[in-house]
This record gives sequence, C-alpha cells and structure tokens, in this order.
Amino acid sequence: MQTTIICPHCKKTIELTQALTHQIQEELLSKEQEKHEEELRVMKEKLEAAEKIELTLRKQKNELDEEKRKFELEKQRQLDVEREKIRQKTLEEAAESQRLKDKDKDKVIDDLKKSLEDAQRKATQGSQQLQGEVQELDLEETFGKEFPGDTIEPIGKGVLGADIRQIVRSPRGMDCGHILWESKRTKAWSDGWVDKLKEDMRADKAHIPAIISETMPAEIKGGLGLKDGVWVASPKLAIALAMLLRKALLDAARQKMIAQNQQSKAELLYGYVTSHEFAQQVEGMIEAYKEMQDQITRERTAFEKSWKQRETQINRLLSGVAGIYGSMQGIAGTALPSIKNLELTDGSEEK
Repeated sequence: MQTTIICPHCKKTIELTQALTHQIQEELLSKEQEKHEEELRVMKEKLEAAEKIELTLRKQKNELDEEKRKFELEKQRQLDVEREKIRQKTLEEAAESQRLKDKDKDKVIDDLKKSLEDAQRKATQGSQQLQGEVQELDLEETFGKEFPGDTIEPIGKGVLGADIRQIVRSPRGMDCGHILWESKRTKAWSDGWVDKLKEDMRADKAHIPAIISETMPAEIKGGLGLKDGVWVASPKLAIALAMLLRKALLDAARQKMIAQNQQSKAELLYGYVTSHEFAQQVEGMIEAYKEMQDQITRERTAFEKSWKQRETQINRLLSGVAGIYGSMQGIAGTALPSIKNLELTDGSEEK
C-alpha cells in the first residue's frame, strides 16, 4: 500500500511505504504515551505531596485534640478545687454567723434570768443594741485568746464612744501603744462614727483607731480599708487587722528605741499606720486573693482563643488540599488514585 506526503521544503509529493508509515505512527504514539506518562508522574507526585500534607494536618489535629483534652481535664480539676474552696468558705461563714447567733441567744437568756422587766425593755428598743453588745463581747474574748500578752480592756458605757482598749505589749512586757476598737453591728454605715472615734482616741491618748462593722463605707471594697485616718474592717477580718496593727506598733516601738527619734510616740505611730505605704501593704494582701481567681479566667480565655485560631488554619489547609485534588481529578479523570477522605460515599461503606 502506497501513501504520499508533501515535503515541507520543496512542496513535492513523496510516496511512503506502509512500513515507513507504521514506523512514524509508532513514534508519534510513543511520544504521546511518554507525554501522558509524564503527566501522570507529575500528578502522582502532587498527590503524594497532598497526602503528606494531609498526614501532617491530621497529626496536628490529633495533637490539638489531645492538648485540648488535657486542658479540659486540668480545668475541671481546678474548678473542683475552687468549688471546694467556695464550699469551705461558705461553711466557715455559716459557722461564724451561727456562732454569733448562738451568743445572741445566750445573751437573751442571761438577760431574761436577770430581770423580766429588763428583757422587755430591751425588746421594745430593738435588737441592734443587743447585737452590738454580743459582737463586742465576742471581739473582746477573741482578742484575749489571740493576744494573751496584750491587755484587753472593755471601756465602760458613757466613758468613751469606743468599746475596747488594746494595750499592745512586746514579748518583754513593754507598752508599745494602744489600739482603740469600736464595734458596730447595724444595717447602715454612719460617717459620724469616724469623727467620734478620732475624738475618743485623742481623749484616751491612744495611737490607732479601728472600727469593726458588718456594713462598710461605700469607698471601701473587700472588707478592709482606711477611712479618714480610721481603719475599718468586717468582723471576719478583725483578727487579720489586729495582727497588722500590732505589728505596726511593735515595729515602730522597736525603731524608736534604735533610732531614738525625737517625735512623740503618738505622732510616729499615727503617721506610720495612716501612711500610703502601710495602706498599700494591707490592700495588697486583700487584692492577692482576687488576682489568683482572675488568673484562672485569663488562662482559660487565652487557650480557647488559641484553639479557635488553629482550627481555622487547619480548615483552610484541608480546603486547599481538596481544591488541588479536585483540579487534578478533572485533568486525569479515573487514572488519578482516589483519596478516601476526599471522596463522597453513598453510605454503604460506613454501614
């Protein structure tokens, strides 16, 4: 069988044998086959790269899930600890409240035993005075047990506005200063208490005035603070305040002996306990507990934000891999190996 071709140079017709024609066809077919194999090789390399990316992403996701699980476990443990603290605090406050209530009842019973008329008179006047007396007696008893080396003196009614005089003594028995305590157990705060106690302090020649009250001035947060030169604390912080004030008196007395300062004891002590530095130290102790609680909240927020960012990045990478696979599948068709997690299923495999 003869066939012809046209020379691209001279434009003459050239006859070709069937063998030559077959050889040319084989060469063309071989080149097409090589080209097709090259395309498949490139697509296979891209597919392998995509599979490596997918494997890396899945490892990262597993690590993230494990990290999240561990954090959730630790968070639950911390929450359990905090719940236990809150429960213990509630029990302590309830016990303290019940203790005062029991003392209220004991005081009522004692008054009833003394005189029925006296009990009726106090009942008509209301319970505030009675409650104040109970808290005053409890405060006196508590200070006496906590500071056995000090002199705790109840102040008689009508003598001064204050209720208790605490004479702070060093381990050697030296008089280091006086704290004048006023006990209040009312439903509303009165600024007049501060001015009256400062007058009583000057009359008594005491060094530090302090009020123990169930109600706080509006500007004092946390149950402890300084109000116009007078320390104010809630009943549950009375011992803590007493310890701080005693330490201030003992330190000032010690410094006076060492330095032989010319200032009078009253001016030295009053200036120290009403100084900005001392107020900051007391407030710092109150704020420390709040900072510990806030730390847990900040850590939880930071971790949740980090998880959200990493999940978004993983989703973007998975979407990119799926796009690359879809494009290659459009070119190679069924010749492209399938990736199980990127293919749609009819549900039979899952079943």
